[in-house]
Amino acid sequence: MPAKLSVNLNAIAMLRNRRDLPWPSVIGLGRLALAAGAHGLTVHPRPDERHTRHSDLPEIRALIDDEFPKAEFNIEGYPSEDFLALVEKHQPEQVTLVPDDPAQATSDHGWNFVADAPFLTPIVKRLKKGGFRVSLFSDADPDGMRAARDTGADRIELYTGPYGSYHSDSAKAAKELDRLGKTADAALAAGLQVNAGHDLVVANLPALAKRIPALAEVSIGHGLTADALEYGMAGTVGRFLKACGW
Repeated sequence: MPAKLSVNLNAIAMLRNRRDLPWPSVIGLGRLALAAGAHGLTVHPRPDERHTRHSDLPEIRALIDDEFPKAEFNIEGYPSEDFLALVEKHQPEQVTLVPDDPAQATSDHGWNFVADAPFLTPIVKRLKKGGFRVSLFSDADPDGMRAARDTGADRIELYTGPYGSYHSDSAKAAKELDRLGKTADAALAAGLQVNAGHDLVVANLPALAKRIPALAEVSIGHGLTADALEYGMAGTVGRFLKACGW
């Protein structure tokens, strides 16, 4: 089965937040994405709420529950106590833990699974006890996959930023794709499922999906939102689904 598509709403929320107005509507565009076939919605509610606001979360949860019950809600963020409380309140199907500093513009690296295991393991245990699927943001590093598994997580999310950044250099992109593929192979061998996200676009998704045929999910925000300015949300979701192999 091709990778499922989760639409990250952060870029839409950031555009909305430029004015004290309710548009563009995060919920309205999330609805359009799901109606067009997206399998879920992703948000990263940062402490300063510069993108998704905490007040968006109950509305997204209600949208999925009331109108798209087969879709999934994925909340990602640094596992502070405040973040964990948000997760437990709004009950996403998946929680993606990222090692972000609150001041970072965007996620730009994965966990060091060996060094961070004492921190991550009790958090993963708490989330799993609450019934959440847990995914851990990961660099392209095959050697860390056993340590990632030993935290108790269900999945990793491959950080594909370097792959996406080589959009004009096919040789470097191929080299990065090989690293991602080897990391996915190691993760799958360790019993983890594999997600991916960051700077994925219609042009580079097919090669990723071909190299990692067991890819479970891609979470895409910036590139998808940029395309939606040209093709509309529904048309863009269709393009990205096709690039994933649907």
